[in-house]
Amino acid sequence: MKAPLNRRVFVVGYEAASALGSTFAATWDRAAAGETGFRKVTRCETGSRSNVVGEIPDWNPRELDFIDRKDAANWNADYVFLTMVLCKRALENAGLEMDAETGPQTACLIGSALNGTDAYRIAMDKYVNQGPTKISPYLLPNLCANLPAGKAGMLLGFTGPIVSPQGACASGNYAIATAARMIRDGDCEYALVGGVETCLIPEIIQGFANMWATIKVGPNDRAFNDPGQASRPFSIDRRGIVLAEGGAVLVLASETALQRLALTPRAEVLGIGWSSDAHHFTLPNRETIVRAIHQAIADAGLEPADIDYVNAHGTSTFKGDATEVESLREVFGGALDRIPVSSNKSQIGHTLGASAALEAALGIEGLQRGLLLPTANHLPDPAFKDLDFVPNTARRQACELFPSNAFGFGGTNCCIVFKGA
Repeated sequence: MKAPLNRRVFVVGYEAASALGSTFAATWDRAAAGETGFRKVTRCETGSRSNVVGEIPDWNPRELDFIDRKDAANWNADYVFLTMVLCKRALENAGLEMDAETGPQTACLIGSALNGTDAYRIAMDKYVNQGPTKISPYLLPNLCANLPAGKAGMLLGFTGPIVSPQGACASGNYAIATAARMIRDGDCEYALVGGVETCLIPEIIQGFANMWATIKVGPNDRAFNDPGQASRPFSIDRRGIVLAEGGAVLVLASETALQRLALTPRAEVLGIGWSSDAHHFTLPNRETIVRAIHQAIADAGLEPADIDYVNAHGTSTFKGDATEVESLREVFGGALDRIPVSSNKSQIGHTLGASAALEAALGIEGLQRGLLLPTANHLPDPAFKDLDFVPNTARRQACELFPSNAFGFGGTNCCIVFKGA
Protein backbone atom coordinates (compact mmCIF):
# COMPACT_ATOMS: atom_id res chain seq x y z
CA MET A 1 0.00 0.00 0.00
CA LYS A 2 1.12 3.54 -0.69
CA ALA A 3 2.33 5.74 2.14
CA PRO A 4 -0.32 7.93 3.78
CA LEU A 5 -0.30 11.61 2.83
CA ASN A 6 -0.77 12.77 6.44
CA ARG A 7 -3.01 15.64 5.42
CA ARG A 8 -4.98 17.82 7.80
CA VAL A 9 -8.77 17.41 7.74
CA PHE A 10 -11.31 20.19 8.14
CA VAL A 11 -15.05 20.50 8.64
CA VAL A 12 -16.30 22.88 5.93
CA GLY A 13 -20.08 22.65 6.35
CA TYR A 14 -22.98 20.89 8.03
CA GLU A 15 -26.74 20.53 8.19
CA ALA A 16 -29.00 18.98 10.79
CA ALA A 17 -32.55 18.26 11.88
CA SER A 18 -33.51 17.76 15.49
CA ALA A 19 -36.30 18.10 18.02
CA LEU A 20 -35.49 21.82 18.04
CA GLY A 21 -35.92 22.35 14.32
CA SER A 22 -35.98 20.78 10.87
CA THR A 23 -32.83 22.71 9.86
CA PHE A 24 -29.54 23.37 11.57
CA ALA A 25 -30.25 27.12 11.69
CA ALA A 26 -33.53 26.55 13.54
CA THR A 27 -31.89 24.01 15.84
CA TRP A 28 -29.06 26.38 16.71
CA ASP A 29 -31.27 29.39 17.36
CA ARG A 30 -33.45 27.50 19.83
CA ALA A 31 -30.50 25.76 21.46
CA ALA A 32 -28.70 29.07 21.98
CA ALA A 33 -31.89 30.45 23.55
CA GLY A 34 -31.83 27.60 26.07
CA GLU A 35 -34.96 25.90 24.74
CA THR A 36 -35.72 22.17 24.68
CA GLY A 37 -37.64 20.20 22.06
CA PHE A 38 -39.62 17.55 23.93
CA ARG A 39 -43.29 16.66 23.82
CA LYS A 40 -45.57 13.67 24.06
CA VAL A 41 -45.19 11.47 21.03
CA THR A 42 -47.42 12.17 18.02
CA ARG A 43 -45.65 9.95 15.45
CA CYS A 44 -47.46 6.89 16.81
CA GLU A 45 -49.70 5.64 19.59
CA THR A 46 -48.15 4.03 22.64
CA GLY A 47 -49.37 3.06 26.07
CA SER A 48 -45.90 3.43 27.51
CA ARG A 49 -45.19 5.96 30.26
CA SER A 50 -41.98 6.66 28.32
CA ASN A 51 -44.06 8.74 25.94
CA VAL A 52 -42.09 12.00 26.08
CA VAL A 53 -39.83 12.13 23.03
CA GLY A 54 -38.03 14.47 20.67
CA GLU A 55 -39.75 14.79 17.29
CA ILE A 56 -38.48 16.85 14.36
CA PRO A 57 -41.02 19.68 14.02
CA ASP A 58 -42.58 20.49 10.65
CA TRP A 59 -40.96 17.44 9.05
CA ASN A 60 -42.75 15.62 6.25
CA PRO A 61 -40.21 13.95 3.97
CA ARG A 62 -42.78 13.30 1.30
CA GLU A 63 -43.11 17.04 0.70
CA LEU A 64 -39.48 17.32 -0.46
CA ASP A 65 -39.18 18.63 -4.01
CA PHE A 66 -37.01 15.72 -5.16
CA ILE A 67 -39.45 13.03 -3.96
CA ASP A 68 -42.15 11.87 -6.37
CA ARG A 69 -45.16 9.71 -5.52
CA LYS A 70 -43.46 6.47 -6.55
CA ASP A 71 -40.38 7.16 -4.43
CA ALA A 72 -42.55 8.11 -1.48
CA ALA A 73 -44.40 4.81 -1.71
CA ASN A 74 -41.32 2.61 -2.18
CA TRP A 75 -38.95 4.18 0.34
CA ASN A 76 -40.92 4.05 3.59
CA ALA A 77 -37.93 4.05 5.95
CA ASP A 78 -37.80 7.74 6.83
CA TYR A 79 -34.06 7.75 7.46
CA VAL A 80 -33.55 7.38 3.69
CA PHE A 81 -35.11 10.74 2.79
CA LEU A 82 -33.70 12.46 5.88
CA THR A 83 -30.20 11.39 4.86
CA MET A 84 -30.74 12.60 1.31
CA VAL A 85 -31.96 16.06 2.30
CA LEU A 86 -29.27 16.54 4.95
CA CYS A 87 -26.53 15.57 2.50
CA LYS A 88 -27.94 17.97 -0.10
CA ARG A 89 -28.17 20.87 2.34
CA ALA A 90 -24.77 20.14 3.89
CA LEU A 91 -23.08 20.39 0.51
CA GLU A 92 -24.90 23.67 -0.11
CA ASN A 93 -23.79 24.96 3.29
CA ALA A 94 -20.19 24.02 2.48
CA GLY A 95 -20.33 25.58 -0.98
CA LEU A 96 -19.12 22.28 -2.47
CA GLU A 97 -20.55 21.29 -5.85
CA MET A 98 -20.50 17.74 -7.13
CA ASP A 99 -18.98 17.55 -10.61
CA ALA A 100 -16.68 15.35 -12.68
CA GLU A 101 -13.75 16.29 -10.43
CA THR A 102 -15.27 16.35 -6.95
CA GLY A 103 -17.86 13.56 -7.29
CA PRO A 104 -15.41 10.63 -7.57
CA GLN A 105 -13.39 12.09 -4.68
CA THR A 106 -16.34 12.34 -2.27
CA ALA A 107 -17.10 9.57 0.23
CA CYS A 108 -20.27 9.22 2.28
CA LEU A 109 -20.35 7.59 5.72
CA ILE A 110 -23.70 7.88 7.51
CA GLY A 111 -24.34 5.80 10.62
CA SER A 112 -27.59 4.68 12.20
CA ALA A 113 -28.26 2.49 15.20
CA LEU A 114 -31.68 1.15 14.20
CA ASN A 115 -31.76 1.70 10.43
CA GLY A 116 -35.12 1.07 8.72
CA THR A 117 -37.13 -0.31 11.63
CA ASP A 118 -40.11 1.82 10.59
CA ALA A 119 -40.16 0.11 7.18
CA TYR A 120 -40.00 -3.32 8.83
CA ARG A 121 -42.95 -2.42 11.01
CA ILE A 122 -45.02 -1.54 7.93
CA ALA A 123 -44.02 -4.83 6.28
CA MET A 124 -44.97 -6.88 9.34
CA ASP A 125 -48.37 -5.18 9.54
CA LYS A 126 -49.03 -6.07 5.89
CA TYR A 127 -47.77 -9.62 6.40
CA VAL A 128 -50.11 -10.21 9.34
CA ASN A 129 -53.18 -8.39 8.03
CA GLN A 130 -52.96 -8.64 4.23
CA GLY A 131 -50.75 -11.65 3.53
CA PRO A 132 -47.12 -12.29 2.51
CA THR A 133 -47.51 -11.14 -1.10
CA LYS A 134 -48.26 -7.61 0.10
CA ILE A 135 -44.75 -7.09 1.51
CA SER A 136 -42.94 -4.48 -0.58
CA PRO A 137 -40.06 -5.69 -2.78
CA TYR A 138 -38.32 -2.57 -1.48
CA LEU A 139 -38.31 -3.85 2.11
CA LEU A 140 -34.76 -5.19 2.06
CA PRO A 141 -33.24 -2.07 0.46
CA ASN A 142 -35.06 0.02 3.08
CA LEU A 143 -33.34 -2.01 5.80
CA CYS A 144 -29.82 -1.85 4.32
CA ALA A 145 -27.76 0.60 6.35
CA ASN A 146 -25.78 1.83 3.33
CA LEU A 147 -28.84 2.58 1.16
CA PRO A 148 -29.53 6.10 2.48
CA ALA A 149 -25.99 7.14 1.50
CA GLY A 150 -26.43 5.34 -1.81
CA LYS A 151 -29.67 7.20 -2.50
CA ALA A 152 -27.96 10.47 -1.61
CA GLY A 153 -25.25 9.64 -4.13
CA MET A 154 -27.85 9.01 -6.81
CA LEU A 155 -29.41 12.39 -6.05
CA LEU A 156 -26.22 14.40 -5.74
CA GLY A 157 -23.69 12.65 -7.98
CA PHE A 158 -20.85 11.56 -5.69
CA THR A 159 -19.25 8.19 -6.45
CA GLY A 160 -16.61 7.77 -3.75
CA PRO A 161 -16.87 4.96 -1.18
CA ILE A 162 -20.05 4.74 0.88
CA VAL A 163 -20.50 2.80 4.11
CA SER A 164 -22.60 2.96 7.26
CA PRO A 165 -20.51 2.71 10.43
CA GLN A 166 -22.48 0.73 13.02
CA GLY A 167 -21.35 1.92 16.44
CA ALA A 168 -24.74 2.23 18.13
CA CYS A 169 -24.91 5.64 19.84
CA ALA A 170 -21.31 6.38 18.82
CA SER A 171 -22.03 5.83 15.10
CA GLY A 172 -21.81 9.52 14.19
CA ASN A 173 -18.35 9.89 15.71
CA TYR A 174 -17.19 6.65 14.07
CA ALA A 175 -18.31 8.09 10.72
CA ILE A 176 -16.39 11.32 11.28
CA ALA A 177 -13.30 9.49 12.53
CA THR A 178 -13.18 6.89 9.78
CA ALA A 179 -13.69 9.42 7.00
CA ALA A 180 -11.07 11.74 8.52
CA ARG A 181 -8.55 8.90 8.37
CA MET A 182 -9.52 8.23 4.74
CA ILE A 183 -8.98 11.86 3.80
CA ARG A 184 -5.76 12.09 5.81
CA ASP A 185 -4.32 9.07 4.01
CA GLY A 186 -5.39 10.19 0.54
CA ASP A 187 -8.26 7.79 -0.19
CA CYS A 188 -10.61 10.71 -0.90
CA GLU A 189 -10.66 14.50 -0.81
CA TYR A 190 -14.11 15.08 0.68
CA ALA A 191 -16.60 13.18 2.79
CA LEU A 192 -20.21 13.52 3.88
CA VAL A 193 -20.29 12.10 7.39
CA GLY A 194 -22.72 11.80 10.28
CA GLY A 195 -25.72 9.89 11.51
CA VAL A 196 -29.47 9.74 10.99
CA GLU A 197 -32.17 8.12 13.15
CA THR A 198 -35.95 7.82 12.70
CA CYS A 199 -36.76 5.58 15.63
CA LEU A 200 -40.14 6.70 16.97
CA ILE A 201 -42.29 3.62 16.53
CA PRO A 202 -44.24 1.83 19.30
CA GLU A 203 -41.99 -1.23 19.54
CA ILE A 204 -38.81 0.83 19.91
CA ILE A 205 -40.36 3.20 22.45
CA GLN A 206 -41.66 0.25 24.48
CA GLY A 207 -38.41 -1.67 24.14
CA PHE A 208 -36.40 1.16 25.64
CA ALA A 209 -39.00 1.55 28.38
CA ASN A 210 -38.87 -2.15 29.26
CA MET A 211 -35.10 -2.03 29.71
CA TRP A 212 -35.52 1.04 31.95
CA ALA A 213 -33.35 3.19 29.68
CA THR A 214 -35.90 5.96 29.04
CA ILE A 215 -37.60 8.23 31.55
CA LYS A 216 -41.08 7.23 32.67
CA VAL A 217 -42.91 10.46 33.39
CA GLY A 218 -45.34 10.08 36.31
CA PRO A 219 -47.51 12.65 38.14
CA ASN A 220 -44.74 13.48 40.61
CA ASP A 221 -42.10 14.14 37.97
CA ARG A 222 -41.32 17.74 37.05
CA ALA A 223 -41.78 16.83 33.37
CA PHE A 224 -45.38 15.72 33.91
CA ASN A 225 -46.77 19.20 33.25
CA ASP A 226 -43.72 20.38 31.29
CA PRO A 227 -42.31 17.68 28.97
CA GLY A 228 -39.46 20.04 28.12
CA GLN A 229 -37.86 19.14 31.46
CA ALA A 230 -37.68 15.39 30.80
CA SER A 231 -34.00 15.23 29.77
CA ARG A 232 -31.73 16.48 32.56
CA PRO A 233 -28.18 15.14 32.31
CA PHE A 234 -26.02 15.31 35.43
CA SER A 235 -28.99 16.50 37.51
CA ILE A 236 -29.75 14.96 40.88
CA ASP A 237 -33.16 13.78 39.63
CA ARG A 238 -32.06 12.36 36.26
CA ARG A 239 -34.17 9.31 35.41
CA GLY A 240 -33.31 8.17 31.90
CA ILE A 241 -32.87 9.24 28.30
CA VAL A 242 -35.45 10.99 26.15
CA LEU A 243 -35.63 9.07 22.88
CA ALA A 244 -35.49 11.37 19.85
CA GLU A 245 -35.31 11.36 16.09
CA GLY A 246 -32.91 13.52 14.13
CA GLY A 247 -29.78 13.61 12.04
CA ALA A 248 -26.72 15.60 11.08
CA VAL A 249 -24.32 15.51 8.15
CA LEU A 250 -20.95 17.24 8.22
CA VAL A 251 -18.76 17.89 5.17
CA LEU A 252 -15.07 17.11 5.58
CA ALA A 253 -12.31 18.23 3.23
CA SER A 254 -8.56 17.80 2.98
CA GLU A 255 -6.35 20.81 3.51
CA THR A 256 -5.28 20.71 -0.16
CA ALA A 257 -8.87 20.59 -1.42
CA LEU A 258 -9.84 23.35 0.97
CA GLN A 259 -7.21 25.64 -0.52
CA ARG A 260 -7.90 24.63 -4.12
CA LEU A 261 -11.65 25.33 -3.94
CA ALA A 262 -11.45 28.20 -1.43
CA LEU A 263 -13.75 26.39 1.01
CA THR A 264 -14.29 27.97 4.43
CA PRO A 265 -12.98 25.88 7.34
CA ARG A 266 -15.28 25.71 10.38
CA ALA A 267 -13.09 23.43 12.49
CA GLU A 268 -10.28 20.92 12.21
CA VAL A 269 -10.59 17.25 13.12
CA LEU A 270 -7.54 17.21 15.33
CA GLY A 271 -7.56 13.94 17.28
CA ILE A 272 -9.36 10.60 17.39
CA GLY A 273 -9.63 8.00 20.14
CA TRP A 274 -11.71 4.84 20.09
CA SER A 275 -12.08 1.72 22.19
CA SER A 276 -14.49 -1.04 23.17
CA ASP A 277 -15.52 -2.08 26.66
CA ALA A 278 -15.61 -5.90 26.80
CA HIS A 279 -17.72 -5.18 29.87
CA HIS A 280 -21.53 -5.07 29.52
CA PHE A 281 -24.01 -4.60 26.70
CA THR A 282 -25.44 -1.34 28.12
CA LEU A 283 -23.41 -0.23 31.16
CA PRO A 284 -20.34 1.91 30.32
CA ASN A 285 -16.82 0.99 31.41
CA ARG A 286 -14.76 3.80 32.93
CA GLU A 287 -11.37 2.26 32.09
CA THR A 288 -11.94 2.04 28.33
CA ILE A 289 -13.73 5.39 28.16
CA VAL A 290 -10.74 7.03 29.82
CA ARG A 291 -8.47 5.36 27.29
CA ALA A 292 -10.50 6.66 24.33
CA ILE A 293 -10.45 10.25 25.65
CA HIS A 294 -6.71 10.05 26.38
CA GLN A 295 -6.08 8.66 22.88
CA ALA A 296 -8.00 11.50 21.22
CA ILE A 297 -6.13 14.17 23.16
CA ALA A 298 -2.77 12.52 22.49
CA ASP A 299 -3.60 12.04 18.80
CA ALA A 300 -4.25 15.78 18.63
CA GLY A 301 -0.77 16.43 20.03
CA LEU A 302 -2.24 17.95 23.17
CA GLU A 303 -2.27 17.53 26.92
CA PRO A 304 -5.50 17.37 28.95
CA ALA A 305 -4.76 20.83 30.36
CA ASP A 306 -5.04 22.27 26.81
CA ILE A 307 -8.76 21.46 26.56
CA ASP A 308 -11.18 24.41 26.88
CA TYR A 309 -14.54 22.60 27.00
CA VAL A 310 -16.03 19.09 26.93
CA ASN A 311 -19.07 18.18 24.85
CA ALA A 312 -20.30 15.31 27.02
CA HIS A 313 -22.18 12.19 26.02
CA GLY A 314 -24.48 13.05 28.96
CA THR A 315 -27.51 10.82 28.43
CA SER A 316 -29.43 11.66 31.65
CA THR A 317 -29.14 8.12 33.04
CA PHE A 318 -28.06 7.69 36.63
CA LYS A 319 -25.17 5.29 36.07
CA GLY A 320 -24.12 6.57 32.64
CA ASP A 321 -23.67 10.16 33.77
CA ALA A 322 -21.84 9.10 36.91
CA THR A 323 -19.39 6.95 34.94
CA GLU A 324 -18.70 9.78 32.50
CA VAL A 325 -17.97 12.17 35.38
CA GLU A 326 -15.61 9.62 36.93
CA SER A 327 -13.86 9.28 33.57
CA LEU A 328 -13.47 13.03 33.15
CA ARG A 329 -12.04 13.33 36.65
CA GLU A 330 -9.44 10.69 35.85
CA VAL A 331 -8.48 12.31 32.52
CA PHE A 332 -8.38 15.96 33.61
CA GLY A 333 -7.61 15.72 37.30
CA GLY A 334 -7.57 19.05 39.11
CA ALA A 335 -7.96 20.98 35.84
CA LEU A 336 -11.56 19.78 35.54
CA ASP A 337 -12.88 22.49 37.85
CA ARG A 338 -12.05 25.12 35.21
CA ILE A 339 -13.29 23.18 32.14
CA PRO A 340 -16.99 23.67 31.27
CA VAL A 341 -18.89 20.46 30.46
CA SER A 342 -22.32 20.38 28.86
CA SER A 343 -24.71 17.92 27.22
CA ASN A 344 -26.72 18.76 24.11
CA LYS A 345 -29.02 15.82 24.87
CA SER A 346 -30.62 18.02 27.51
CA GLN A 347 -32.11 20.01 24.62
CA ILE A 348 -32.46 17.60 21.69
CA GLY A 349 -32.75 14.23 23.46
CA HIS A 350 -30.87 11.07 22.56
CA THR A 351 -30.90 10.51 18.81
CA LEU A 352 -28.94 7.25 19.09
CA GLY A 353 -26.77 6.84 15.97
CA ALA A 354 -27.26 10.49 15.04
CA SER A 355 -26.38 11.97 18.43
CA ALA A 356 -22.61 12.33 18.04
CA ALA A 357 -22.93 14.02 14.64
CA LEU A 358 -25.54 16.47 15.92
CA GLU A 359 -23.39 17.27 18.94
CA ALA A 360 -20.28 17.76 16.80
CA ALA A 361 -22.11 20.27 14.60
CA LEU A 362 -23.50 22.15 17.60
CA GLY A 363 -20.11 22.19 19.31
CA ILE A 364 -18.35 23.48 16.19
CA GLU A 365 -20.94 26.22 15.71
CA GLY A 366 -20.34 27.20 19.31
CA LEU A 367 -16.59 27.46 18.64
CA GLN A 368 -17.25 29.90 15.81
CA ARG A 369 -19.70 32.00 17.79
CA GLY A 370 -17.87 31.95 21.12
CA LEU A 371 -20.90 30.40 22.80
CA LEU A 372 -21.17 27.33 25.02
CA LEU A 373 -24.56 25.65 24.84
CA PRO A 374 -26.08 24.79 28.21
CA THR A 375 -27.00 21.67 30.08
CA ALA A 376 -30.71 22.46 30.25
CA ASN A 377 -33.02 21.52 33.14
CA HIS A 378 -30.07 21.27 35.49
CA LEU A 379 -30.54 20.71 39.21
CA PRO A 380 -27.17 20.26 40.96
CA ASP A 381 -26.12 16.83 42.15
CA PRO A 382 -23.87 17.16 45.23
CA ALA A 383 -21.83 14.21 43.90
CA PHE A 384 -20.76 16.38 40.95
CA LYS A 385 -20.21 19.67 42.77
CA ASP A 386 -16.70 20.04 41.33
CA LEU A 387 -17.97 20.30 37.73
CA ASP A 388 -19.25 23.27 35.76
CA PHE A 389 -22.13 22.00 33.61
CA VAL A 390 -23.01 25.40 32.04
CA PRO A 391 -26.36 25.11 33.80
CA ASN A 392 -29.57 26.12 32.04
CA THR A 393 -28.32 29.13 30.07
CA ALA A 394 -25.88 29.42 27.16
CA ARG A 395 -22.65 31.16 28.09
CA ARG A 396 -20.58 33.64 26.11
CA GLN A 397 -17.09 32.15 26.34
CA ALA A 398 -14.28 31.74 23.82
CA CYS A 399 -13.21 28.17 23.18
CA GLU A 400 -10.64 26.74 20.77
CA LEU A 401 -10.38 23.02 21.59
CA PHE A 402 -12.98 20.51 22.71
CA PRO A 403 -13.45 16.75 22.76
CA SER A 404 -16.86 15.36 21.83
CA ASN A 405 -17.65 12.10 23.63
CA ALA A 406 -19.85 9.29 22.33
CA PHE A 407 -20.47 5.90 23.94
CA GLY A 408 -22.82 3.21 22.63
CA PHE A 409 -24.58 -0.01 23.51
CA GLY A 410 -22.27 -2.97 23.14
CA GLY A 411 -19.39 -0.96 24.55
CA THR A 412 -18.40 1.30 21.63
CA ASN A 413 -16.52 4.46 22.56
CA CYS A 414 -15.32 7.20 20.24
CA CYS A 415 -13.96 10.60 21.20
CA ILE A 416 -13.00 13.30 18.71
CA VAL A 417 -11.08 16.49 19.46
CA PHE A 418 -12.05 19.48 17.34
CA LYS A 419 -10.09 22.70 16.97
CA GLY A 420 -11.62 25.97 15.90
CA ALA A 421 -10.53 27.17 12.49
